[in-house]
Amino acid sequence: MGGMNRTDIPPVLVTGATGRVGRAVIDQLLDAGMPVRALTHRSEAAATLPAKAEVFTGDLTVPESLDPALNGAGAVFLVWTAPPRTAAAVVERLAAHARRVVFLSSPHRTPHPFFQQPNPMAMLHAEIERLIAATGLESTIIRPGMLASNSLAWWAPAIRAGEVVRWPYGAAETAPVDDRDVAAVAARTLRQDGYTGGDYVLTGPESLTQATQVDIIGDALGRRIAFEEMTPDEFRRLSEGTAPSSVVDMLLAAWSAAVGQPAHVTTAAADILGTAPRTFRQWAADHATAFAEGS
Repeated sequence: MGGMNRTDIPPVLVTGATGRVGRAVIDQLLDAGMPVRALTHRSEAAATLPAKAEVFTGDLTVPESLDPALNGAGAVFLVWTAPPRTAAAVVERLAAHARRVVFLSSPHRTPHPFFQQPNPMAMLHAEIERLIAATGLESTIIRPGMLASNSLAWWAPAIRAGEVVRWPYGAAETAPVDDRDVAAVAARTLRQDGYTGGDYVLTGPESLTQATQVDIIGDALGRRIAFEEMTPDEFRRLSEGTAPSSVVDMLLAAWSAAVGQPAHVTTAAADILGTAPRTFRQWAADHATAFAEGS
């Protein structure tokens, strides 16, 4: 090691750089002193990224557009945000340039009913995993369960407006994982050896019903938030135009299967990071302003 300085370390390329997990991975790698490249498909997004990151514009649906960002990269954090058509060509390009890939997948192999519902995204993830395995790249698969940040999209609008949170399957139990913990695991496996072939299901530390999660957000705001059960059909109607029906059906099936049994909880994040993953209560306290009225 001795005289090794930053310039000797090949940069890590982060795809999905402006997404919540991708952006947090960039911050974690920069904090660790790693050179980082950020891939975004809109050049104006560069303004939102840290100045220390080198920004490249590229598009997963145009595999050759990734070459400048991949040239000289040592490792890649892959978040697949495109249709499946170009997956094989993209993975082939990664293998031609980089030594290591960390893929953000989903827990589709986990034998818990929540994760065993028909899911088009899981089929795509499984195919990309198969493509990566076939290249011989050093690879690590990380599989976050339900992300705590989903509650920003799901419940924040009603909570900010001071309204009742209406939602299906309030009794369904999940173990929400903090995006920052997912990112910390990704960053660790990107910059340190010893995780090749690793396959990690990442969850938060506790199983909580959806209704309890809303209560916890209320505690962070210092007020009680009313929760009302909504029928699955009503949820389908209200989701029209905001999410593909296949995703809506998958969520409803998963929540329905999760009622009455504790969520799948793993110790993978703690095992890798050496610290307990953040609780949903911590996450809610840190994001309280996003739920506050008038924000």
